Amino acid sequence: MSSRELYAQAPGGYEWTVPAGSPARFSWEYDDGRERLLALYQKGKDKQWDADLRIDWAQEVDPYNPLGTPDESVALYGTPYWDRMSDKERGELRQHYASWQFSQFLHGEQGAMVCAARIVETVPDLDAKFYSATQTMDEARHAEIYSRFLKEKIGMLYPVNDNLQALLGDTLRDSRWDMPYLGMQVLIEGLALAAFGMIRDTTTMPLPKQILAYVMQDEARHVAFGRLALRDYYKQLSDAELREREEFVIEGCHLMRDRLRGLEVLENFGVPHQEAAEITENSEFLHLFRKLLFSRIVPCVKDIGLWDERLQRAYVDMGVFELGDSNLDQLMAQDEELAEQLDAERFAKEERERTAEVAEAIAEGVKSEQLDS
Repeated sequence: MSSRELYAQAPGGYEWTVPAGSPARFSWEYDDGRERLLALYQKGKDKQWDADLRIDWAQEVDPYNPLGTPDESVALYGTPYWDRMSDKERGELRQHYASWQFSQFLHGEQGAMVCAARIVETVPDLDAKFYSATQTMDEARHAEIYSRFLKEKIGMLYPVNDNLQALLGDTLRDSRWDMPYLGMQVLIEGLALAAFGMIRDTTTMPLPKQILAYVMQDEARHVAFGRLALRDYYKQLSDAELREREEFVIEGCHLMRDRLRGLEVLENFGVPHQEAAEITENSEFLHLFRKLLFSRIVPCVKDIGLWDERLQRAYVDMGVFELGDSNLDQLMAQDEELAEQLDAERFAKEERERTAEVAEAIAEGVKSEQLDS
C-alpha cells in the first residue's frame, strides 16, 4: 500500500525542497585525526546492524493499543471528550497518538539523514567526515524502521509537524558548517533521545520497546559526536559568534517544546484548535513529558560551551535550568547497556530454543531405536 493512502491528514505535498548555501569542503590532509573522534568512527563501523535481522518483526501489535502506555498519557484523558468516548473511539485515539508520535520520529530521522550527509559535505575535518558517513547510514536505517512500524503495525501516518519542519529548515538553510551539528545533533537528536527513552521505559509492548532501544544505542553515539566536534570548535569563536549560536538554540528549544503538543490529533477528533491548545497546556503528563524531553539537550548545550546569562534565563523560564547538571555520559551509557541487555536476552532465548530442539531430536532418536529393537 502506498504511504499516501495511510496519511491521517494530507501533507500538502509529498516533496519538500530546502535551498542550501553551504559550500562543499574537501580536505587533502589524510592524517590520522583526533583520537576520540576516530574511536567513535570505529565504533560506528562496528555497531552497524540490519533491521531485518536484529528486530523480531513477527511480534504482534494491536493498532488500537500499539504502545500499551497509561491512558493518562493521552491529553484528552479526564476531559468530557474522553468521558463521552466509546472503547472503540478510545482505541482509535490511541492509534492516532502513536501514529503521530512515530511519524514525527520518522520525519526527524529523515531530517537527521539529510543533515548527516550535509555534514559529510561541509565539515572541514576528514575525521568528522568519516564519522558522519556512518551516521548517515544509521539514520537511513532508523527511517526504514519507523516507516515499517507505522505502515505494517499501526497502519497510519501523520505529516511532519510545523515546528519540526521549521527547525529542520533553519538548520539546513544556514551556510555555516557547524549549524547542522547544533540543530540536529544537539537539539533534534537530543530531544528525540529523551522522547524515545520515555516511551521505551513506559511501553508494555515488546516490539516498540525493542525498536526504540536499538535506535537509542545508535543515537547515543551521534550526540557524543556532536559534543566532541562542537566543543572543540566553539572554543575558537568570538563572543558575538557564540551569541548567534545561543540565539539559535533558544529559538530551537521553543520550537521543539511547542512541537510536542499533538494538536493535529485532537483536531481530528473534533476538538477546536484553541480548546485543543488549552487542553494540552493543562495536561500534567505533558508538562512532565516536556521537562524530561530537555534532559539530554540542556547538559549538552552547557557542555559544548553555550551557557551565557541569556541562555540560562531562557532555560529558567522553561523550567529546565537545573537539568544542566545532569550526567549526560551516564544517560548515554544506560542507553547502550539497555540495547545490549535486550540482545543478551534474545540470544539466550534462541539458545534455549536450539537446546530444546536438539534434546527433542535426541529423544526422538532414542525412542525410534527402542521401537526398532
